[in-house]
Amino acid sequence: MYAIVDYAGKQFKVEQGQELKVPLTEGESGGNLLLDRVLMLENGDTTLIGQPTVTGASVDATILSHGRDRKIIVFHFRRRKGYQKKAGHRQDYTVLRINSINVGQGKPAAGADTQAQAADTVKAPAAKKTAPKKAAAAPKPAAKKTPATGKTTQGKSPAKPASKKKTGNG
Repeated sequence: MYAIVDYAGKQFKVEQGQELKVPLTEGESGGNLLLDRVLMLENGDTTLIGQPTVTGASVDATILSHGRDRKIIVFHFRRRKGYQKKAGHRQDYTVLRINSINVGQGKPAAGADTQAQAADTVKAPAAKKTAPKKAAAAPKPAAKKTPATGKTTQGKSPAKPASKKKTGNG
């Protein structure tokens, strides 16, 4: 039997007797902790999937210890700019032991026998919102003739005269 729980914005797969490292939690070593945001339960042939959580399910855990993880080096630099910045970070954590997984009154997942019930609960897709139509675009400026070349340009600035290329080594 295992469960997937959401704790401190992270998801963990837990089993009874497992030791688990989670982000730092309030509480003293030896204290109990109840994880009530159970997203999924699996017990052999039965799977309970929450929407978003399984109703009445919880996981009972004991706080074993608190600590700090190994140092992570954060290094920033910009090449060819002489910019370097180095910093370190150590994340605080709590070690939990999973004592028990309480099932509660969850509903079984949609399987072969409940597909008809699941099909009844499927919602129709929401109607697409249409954006209001934009006003017609402003007309393009009339074609202009440039005096130097006599060519027409469509709303562009007049072309610059071609510069003479330098030839030779001088």
